[in-house]
Amino acid sequence: LDSLTTNLDHSLPLTLGELTEFGDAKRSKEHFEYIKSYSPYHNIKKMDYPHLLLVTNIKDVRVLFDEPLKFTAKLRQYKTNKNLLLLKCELEDAGHGGKSGRDSAIEEIAFDYSFILKIANKLNS
Repeated sequence: LDSLTTNLDHSLPLTLGELTEFGDAKRSKEHFEYIKSYSPYHNIKKMDYPHLLLVTNIKDVRVLFDEPLKFTAKLRQYKTNKNLLLLKCELEDAGHGGKSGRDSAIEEIAFDYSFILKIANKLNS
């Protein structure tokens, strides 16, 4: 979500290994500008956004939990319509792909479907 800030922080566990693939914004202005051009966080603009459900996990080692929080806060500040913008932060053991186990996967799918039904005006709660 914040590709640029992540790339600039060489202390993060995955950043150094990804520099050859994505470039080094810390040492190259050209790389900085290029990464900024596609970084979702840096491209939020004042406009109408669709209904959004963002999901993060406190123990995700690939996307730190503060990135979705910052992203959601900035979207709330910039969005110009009244569409839903929800952030669900899993506090239990879960990783980048969500919780493990069949029951947990079913719960996550059910939550996603309930959001879809809500925005489709099929659910009145």
